[in-house]
Amino acid sequence: MLRQVSRTSSVVKRLTPRATATVGRLALVTPRLNYVQSRSKATSSSPASASTNARNYSTRSTVVQLLNNIGSKREVEQYLKYFTSVSQQQFAVIKVGGAIITQQLPELASCLAFLYHVGLYPIVLHGTGPQINELLENEGVEPQYEGGIRITDAKTMEVVRKCFLEQNLRLVTALEKMGVHARPITAGVFGADYLDKEKYQLVGKVNSVNKSPIEAAIEAGYLPILTSLAETPSGQLLNVNADVAAGELAREFEPLKIVYLNEKGGIINGNTGEKVSVINLDEEYDDLMKESWVKYGTKLKIKEIHDLLQHLPRSSSVAIIDVDDLQKELFTDSGAGTLIRRGYKLINRNSLKEFGNPDLLRNALLRDPEIKSGKLSVASYLKFLESVQFKSYGDEPLEVLAIVLQDKTKVPKLDKFLSSKTGWLNNVTDNIFNSIKKDFSSLCWIVNENDSNLAWYFSKSDGSFSKNGEILFWYGLKTGEVSELIKEFDSSNIGSSLSSSKESGVFSSPSQKRGLHTGQKRHYSNPNPPIRKGTNTGKTKVALIGARGYTGQNLITLIDNHPHLEISHVSSRELAGQKLQGYNKDNIVYSNLQIEEIKQLEENGEVDVWVMALPNGVCKPFVEAIESVANSQSKIVDLSADYRFDTTGEWIYGLPELNDRKTIANAKKISNPGCYATAAQCAIAPLKDYIVGTPSIFGVSGYSGAGTKPSPKNDVKFLENNLIPYSLTDHVHEKEISSQLGLDVAFMPHVAQWFQGISHTVSIPIKQGSLTSREIRNIYQERYQGEQLITISGEAPLVRDISGKHGIVVGGFAVNSKENRVVIVATIDNLLKGAATQCLQNINLSLGYGEYEGIPDDLIIRG
Repeated sequence: MLRQVSRTSSVVKRLTPRATATVGRLALVTPRLNYVQSRSKATSSSPASASTNARNYSTRSTVVQLLNNIGSKREVEQYLKYFTSVSQQQFAVIKVGGAIITQQLPELASCLAFLYHVGLYPIVLHGTGPQINELLENEGVEPQYEGGIRITDAKTMEVVRKCFLEQNLRLVTALEKMGVHARPITAGVFGADYLDKEKYQLVGKVNSVNKSPIEAAIEAGYLPILTSLAETPSGQLLNVNADVAAGELAREFEPLKIVYLNEKGGIINGNTGEKVSVINLDEEYDDLMKESWVKYGTKLKIKEIHDLLQHLPRSSSVAIIDVDDLQKELFTDSGAGTLIRRGYKLINRNSLKEFGNPDLLRNALLRDPEIKSGKLSVASYLKFLESVQFKSYGDEPLEVLAIVLQDKTKVPKLDKFLSSKTGWLNNVTDNIFNSIKKDFSSLCWIVNENDSNLAWYFSKSDGSFSKNGEILFWYGLKTGEVSELIKEFDSSNIGSSLSSSKESGVFSSPSQKRGLHTGQKRHYSNPNPPIRKGTNTGKTKVALIGARGYTGQNLITLIDNHPHLEISHVSSRELAGQKLQGYNKDNIVYSNLQIEEIKQLEENGEVDVWVMALPNGVCKPFVEAIESVANSQSKIVDLSADYRFDTTGEWIYGLPELNDRKTIANAKKISNPGCYATAAQCAIAPLKDYIVGTPSIFGVSGYSGAGTKPSPKNDVKFLENNLIPYSLTDHVHEKEISSQLGLDVAFMPHVAQWFQGISHTVSIPIKQGSLTSREIRNIYQERYQGEQLITISGEAPLVRDISGKHGIVVGGFAVNSKENRVVIVATIDNLLKGAATQCLQNINLSLGYGEYEGIPDDLIIRG
């Protein structure tokens, strides 16, 4: 996340022509592209034309990559302008872990090419630790470390130098193939003395940085690619930790961004296994360094970053991210990976007397739009605070000030949330809100619907209600409390909205009450809330019939991590006799269960739930065998389409988010919905009352949806640079969606070249003028309130973000100019929520467990 601010006017603003071409606006990326294209035509007859054409192609791809990774046009405009406001050397220092070059070289080269082609020149320094260890081990030498520092004897130094030169050449070559001018700088930058010759041998402590080779490379239009090798005055090469060397570069150049790329994508908490999002050193450093999991390289990295940031402006920060998240880190507000910064200690106050500096408080309140406009004075608001109970939150310089009004008879209200640009870009806003959430289990606030930061507000809330240009948000409320809150909102008893200052990109709230316009009330609360807590705590046995496919494999993994489920039998004709892979609770071997064996198992009560993971049209004999047993007590979940159209009432359609959960819980036989059908129904159902025609669904699935049996639809070579349409009318999922929704839909399925994940683009005809985009999103927010596996997004979701995740993302909500059609995008992982995860939900409900038991919380998409 770019949580920094522009430097003062004293910063040198000497821009290269390439940088000048991109200042300030996203539209300026296109002239850059056109320039490369015209240059390509002019030089097409030269020997260098192949290289130029390669660069032209690379430019196209990287600009597309930019557009696919940004959060909004506003963000890209903001950050391009920000990055090009200083000399090129001051843009960014990027430290690349050695494992990245080995495992993700194409992705790394693409990301750096992307920066190069929009006119940005990072200083790139790479490590080579894994390669050194591999070579040493091949030669029978065990790597030695002391306090996270590699002990480097003469033999090790020989390997270190060789690895650095090889990896530097690999990266430079990869960049040049993408049309990027890159310059290898393997020596001559770092001067050093011995760190401790007796202890570490040939390890250096940097005492000087020669900027000339780097500046010369950038001035000539080349990306500088550095190693961390240093030299003594006598010319002896010394090994320097790459993190340490990157810190020395940052001290010298004072860049806007300091980025560490590693294969983990951040710092992982060794106790929880979760990625650490933010580290505020002023508050957390001492305690963090005492943690048992902070050791070796991690401890050294945090220490070096701490020491580095002490010598840089407080607005500086270090981001540790995965290479795939580089664009997100640089060009969006949300950022990625682990952000490390000095930060400020947060201060809570309960009275005006506790504000030590009245001028700081006044300056913070002056950010309020109504105070700035003269509609409200600072003095009158301060007098108001003297008469009420409140709690304020802020950092030391009050870059962010939040005020929560407390009334024992009402829900606490966030009355002010005022931030400077510094506070917003440094993510102090998130810290303040998190602090508020620790103190207040419930909260409400109101925001103008035109606020540019609405996505941020939605991400902080449990629900919302919109009316006449304002949106009421809340979290931590029960159903009855929500209804009461909305009544107060309708009668203007809560107050007015938090409104955003365009100048600073922040939001603030006027204090005085003002009337709200009345209008049609639309409130769609979730009529079918999740069953989060179960009544069953015992162990149960699951038998899988036909579990060799992708869905079966994913279900096995989920059961393996479930606290109560155990696999008793797994049947597959092809795999009979082989050990079940991916299951660690017991040593299970595939069998080829016959009808009589299934009857016997059912009679003996050895199975609590049967899962049929078979192709369409195959499972009926197995179901009949189970049903033929007198007083059969087991449950059946069928993953095929065989019983999705049952009209007898014996089979219950198991889509918990849309079908009555209590009915599913009491069912003996459950038909698991199709993957396409699940996402499409969730995307359409909340608008059923407004639909006046036939919704059209353009669905695209990864090739895992075609199963494991060879066909053109899962032939990777055939799918390369291809999109395969099939069954364009009367597909079984078209019938399924229509049947369940009670309205006709048109479904057009396709297979694409990625492995797993589905993207639906759904065009829905609605009553003209009945709904705005904002109102539609509000309907979806409220309809799916509390649903752990459905996320509502203001942006159209991307299929790559859902792959491997347990849920559905619905977003876009684009209404055409005639206001008679809305287009909604929904994504789902076809193997998980589209199959295995949904199956587990149905198993949990039918056996009396909590609905989300065994579904990894860290792999659920968050709004």
